[in-house]
Amino acid sequence: QVQLVESGGGLVQAGGSLRLSCAASGRTFSSYAMGWFRQAPGKEGDIIAAISTSGGSTYYVESVKGRFTISRDNAKNTVYLQMNSLKPEDTAVYYCAAKLGYYTGSRADYGYWGQGTQVTVSS
Repeated sequence: QVQLVESGGGLVQAGGSLRLSCAASGRTFSSYAMGWFRQAPGKEGDIIAAISTSGGSTYYVESVKGRFTISRDNAKNTVYLQMNSLKPEDTAVYYCAAKLGYYTGSRADYGYWGQGTQVTVSS
């Protein structure tokens, strides 16, 4: 069992930055690949970033490459998403999710999800 809690969302002006955190319970955090997904109103959530169990490999969707950075601290059972140069189209609810083994881009492969945190970027 893994429980995930996101924090760090809020309202920011276009061009600004936010840092999201996802704190995990349990004693086997280092066995899980972690992903960040986002869901805009009326849309299905898509993966935007993922990181391997050790942090040695990462994935980013094309629209956030160069702007967002995913990282993890296994000693603190926490994964982060640093978001820079934010755009209005980044507005969404952001979710972290956990998956045993290597990361994938499919929502259905992730068995554990946080409650989500709202990110709103104004024009």
